[in-house]
Formats: sequence, C-alpha cells, structure tokens
Amino acid sequence: MRIAYSDLDIRFSVDQMEFCVLNIIYERLSRRIPPHSHGPGCYEIHYIDSGYGKSIINGVVYTISPNTIYVTGPGVEHSQISDTQNPMCEYCIYMRLLKKGGKRLSHPSRSILAAFLETYFWIGQDTENLGTLFQSIFQEFSQQRDGYILQIQSLLQQIPVTLARCYAQGKPSSNHFLPSDLHNSNTVIIEEFFLYEYQNCTLDALAEKLRLSNRQTERLLQKQYGMTFTEKRTQARLAAASVLLQETSLSITEIAQETGFSSGEYFTNTFRKHYGVSPRAYRKRSNTPLSQNASTP
Repeated sequence: MRIAYSDLDIRFSVDQMEFCVLNIIYERLSRRIPPHSHGPGCYEIHYIDSGYGKSIINGVVYTISPNTIYVTGPGVEHSQISDTQNPMCEYCIYMRLLKKGGKRLSHPSRSILAAFLETYFWIGQDTENLGTLFQSIFQEFSQQRDGYILQIQSLLQQIPVTLARCYAQGKPSSNHFLPSDLHNSNTVIIEEFFLYEYQNCTLDALAEKLRLSNRQTERLLQKQYGMTFTEKRTQARLAAASVLLQETSLSITEIAQETGFSSGEYFTNTFRKHYGVSPRAYRKRSNTPLSQNASTP
C-alpha cells in the first residue's frame, strides 16, 4: 500500500522562515529503502505508524517500532529495512528550507525553530502526538473540503515546532508573548469598563483607568467608536437591559434601576428610540432579532 502526494509546492512560514513541502507519503515498506541523503536545507520526517524494522543512519543501526520518529536533515545518509513478518508503515514528509533574495534566512536567536533547523538527525518516540498531525494532513488531502489548502498549511506549520518540542523533552520556552501596545491596552480597558461597570460608570473613572484627562478620553472614544462617553454608556446599559428583558421577570422599573437609568420612564423612552419598540414589546418578541433602527442618544 502506498499513498503519495508528490510534486507538491506547499509553502508555509514559521518564525519568518519559509519552507516548501515537496512530497507527503504514507507507505507500507515491504521493500528495502537503499542508503540515500538529502541536499542543503532539506529535511525528511519519518513517523512509523505501525510495524517493525531497522534504519541505518550514518552507519549506525537503530531499531524501529511503532510511534518512532526520526528526522534526517542535510547530508544524513539513511536506509530502511522492514521486518518481513510485520513490516513498517510510515508517514514521510520531505520539506526544504527556502532561500530569499539569494541568501538563506538566518536562524532566529533563541527560537524553537533553531532547534529544528540545527538538528540534522534525531530519533525517538512520539511524545507530542505528531502522528495525529500526519493523520489530519492525509484526511484533508483525501476529503479536499473547502479550505483544505489552508488547513494543510496550518498543520504542516506545526510539524517543525512539534519536533523541536520532542528534541527539548519538556524544556520551558525562553520566549514569551510581548505585552500589548498602548492602543490595544486602551481598547481592552474601555470595553471591559463598559461591559462590567455600566451601572455607575463615570467619565472621571474611565479617564483614571486610562491615565488620560477627561478631554483626551472623550477624543479617544470618538476616534475608536464614533461616540461620546454618554452615548457609549447608554449603549452598554441598553445592551444589558435587553438581556434582562429576555431572561428575567424583573419589572421595567426594576430593570431601569438595575442598569443605571434614572427612571423607568427615561429608560422606556431611550430604549424605544434605540430599538424602535418599547421594552414591553421587546420582551414579548424576545425570540425575534431586532434591528437597531435608531442611533444611541
């Protein structure tokens, strides 16, 4: 049995370095694979799904069993011999590190990718569920559902990282996510403020959280949301009120109080202007989506 997707040009990037996958194969190795090696920047990933045998790598004999992974990089000579009674079934991916502008991309410092690129030979057991990645890749190729190209690229992108994790054997990462920039931090502060503090929120309180003046805060709200503070607060209160109307039996007056409106009458008028119906009518039609056919006051 042999399933081969050959003559491919599947490209993906990891840590700003581009790879090209040329062959993806699943094979029951009833034949002997003679000694061979690969050129500069080329890596072959072997995953033994089942069966037994041996591989001779740079003159050293290694016993192969189910869930064995071995990687052969540039210049590594290797051959395979299956057990005649229980031959190996192998997933194999052949990929090449591409060059850009005539120069090979430099190894990223302290990157997990460097561990993959600098390891020309490794053999061990699958500790990171690499077999599942291979199975998913072949499933995507077989079914070819809408979006399968992106799915395969995404799955292939995980392989160098997964292998580097196998090499590291649980070593903690030296790289971590960077903190968000000021713009993104302010966005989170604003949205959480109106989401959780809509009942009693004030411009002063928001400005203090943002470490801005009231005037700067108003400008920021206009720039990001096209609303004044009062409009944004009203929008948040009405959104909360719409949930209470649908999911509770609270009276209109109680909901007005719960969401920070000064009176039931003011709440009803504001709600009608925003949603186009009264709170009472909205409650009756709670299973019907409503269009917001008026702007926030």
